[in-house]
Amino acid sequence: MHTVVERELETDLVLSPERSIPVPSRLTYRTADPYAVHLTFHITSKQPVTWTFARDLLVEGVFRAAGAGDVRIFPGRDGDRAVVCVALSSPDGTALLRAPARAVSAWLDRTLRAVPPGEERAWLSLDEALRELLASGA
Repeated sequence: MHTVVERELETDLVLSPERSIPVPSRLTYRTADPYAVHLTFHITSKQPVTWTFARDLLVEGVFRAAGAGDVRIFPGRDGDRAVVCVALSSPDGTALLRAPARAVSAWLDRTLRAVPPGEERAWLSLDEALRELLASGA
C-alpha cells in the first residue's frame, strides 16, 4: 500500500532583499515515487506550478547549500526565523522561495519515517512501470 505525505505551507516569493509576497504552497511525497518530492505553488498562472526534485536534495538543503542547475536549496534566516530557501530556474525565469525551516523539517521527518533513506528501491514498482511502458509503445 502506498502513502502520500503532504504539507500545506505559506512560503514567501522573494522579490528583492526588502520585499517578498506570500505564496500558498504544498509539499507532497509519494511512497510510489520514493526518490522525489513535489513542490506545488500558484504565482501568476491559472494552473498551479509543480517542481519535482530529489528528496535527498531537500534533506541536504535544510542543513547546507545543495544542488546545481535548476534547483538549489539552502538554509537561511528571515529575521529571527530559520527558513529553507528554494531557488528555481527555468527558461521562463527564476524564483526564490522561502519556507519555514521547522515546517519543512517536520514534513521531511514524516517522509523519512514512511520510507527510510536507503530503502527507496524496495518501494519502486519496476515490473508495473515496465508493463506500462511496453503497453504505451504497442
